Amino acid sequence: MNTMSVSKSSIADLAELLTLVNVTYRGESSKKGWTDESSFIAGEIRVDEEALSAYLTNPDICILKYTDENQQIIGCVNLHKKQNKLHLGMFAVHPKLQAAGIGKILLQAAELHGKAEDCTAINLTVIEGRDELIAFYERRAYVLTGKSFPFPVEHHRFGVPLKEVILLEMEKELASS
Repeated sequence: MNTMSVSKSSIADLAELLTLVNVTYRGESSKKGWTDESSFIAGEIRVDEEALSAYLTNPDICILKYTDENQQIIGCVNLHKKQNKLHLGMFAVHPKLQAAGIGKILLQAAELHGKAEDCTAINLTVIEGRDELIAFYERRAYVLTGKSFPFPVEHHRFGVPLKEVILLEMEKELASS
């Protein structure tokens, strides 16, 4: 019996992950979901094959995937270990399947991964003004750290800011197992 599951991605998942992330963050289909960035960032891609391949082959990065009963990838999250912290990014759930608890399951799996890697905290950045995302993370015990960063303009191949875009850092302490 096939079931939905969370597991580590491999280079074999590259094409499917590439499509998922770009459909989730950019273009018309993204406007159906909570990850849409079109009012902040212009562009059709969130990540390209080169960058995603580099993530998938970096030993400090784990991309968790959520697969449905047909083994199709419908969610993912990029976890980058930096010293004793885990940075969460590229968090995507297919726009047609958002608000079904998949994001919550992936976030819990990310936190378990962080604990297994002996990380003391997990952090992420959220675009300033995305109050619904900030509230989502706050409900899961993430707190704003007070740190903010400008959108990285050196990555224009992944989108050009339509206005000044500020990223706010959020963090959650991970309890020892």
